[in-house]
Amino acid sequence: MKILMVLTSHDRMGDTGHATGFWLEEFAAPYYVFKDAGAEIVLASPAGGQPPVDPNSLAEGALTEETRRFEADSDAKTRLAATRKLCDIEVADFDAVFYPGGHGPLWDLTGDADSRRLIEGFLAANRPVAAVCHAPTVLLGARTLAGEPLVKGRRVTGFTNSEEEAVGLVGVVPHLLEDALKAQGARYERSDDDFAPFQVRDGLLVTGQNPASSAPTARLLLEVLAER
Repeated sequence: MKILMVLTSHDRMGDTGHATGFWLEEFAAPYYVFKDAGAEIVLASPAGGQPPVDPNSLAEGALTEETRRFEADSDAKTRLAATRKLCDIEVADFDAVFYPGGHGPLWDLTGDADSRRLIEGFLAANRPVAAVCHAPTVLLGARTLAGEPLVKGRRVTGFTNSEEEAVGLVGVVPHLLEDALKAQGARYERSDDDFAPFQVRDGLLVTGQNPASSAPTARLLLEVLAER
């Protein structure tokens, strides 16, 4: 079992001057779900090398058992510092792909041509695609063979408008993920409560709503892989 994890290379929160990147929990929790299941994990990003971590995800209130495990894991840190360039990745080398979130993907992965190539290629090869929190934004650029938006008519979730409002970034992000998914015809679903774990599967497509959904989304991806 070989799983690709794709992280953002974007480190600026619009023109606010604040830093962003990937959310550490959304990387660490799935990483250890996959590792503990015996998977081989390869990390990639648009620019390659060390992807930027959102400093807010390093605050004490955002830390979890998995993020602390990562901080003590020199091998994982070395791997993260040397992500492969997304343009060099081929679908045939992997069984599945997982996108951690954070606000960074809203800027650089939404329209990334290599990301689109991989998402469309994985699904065409009957290999699952998963994304959590803001990372379902990567689905917005993907299309079906008929040229329709990939998410049209499909059950998906992702960071909600109300969660974005709660973190005070509605006027900063380039688009609200919930609205963007709905605009492409997605059957958008969410939890009853903001920031509660929620994940959904539609065939080979697996999405999670927020940071608390990271590990459950990864486990759901493993369930899909177990069926193949």
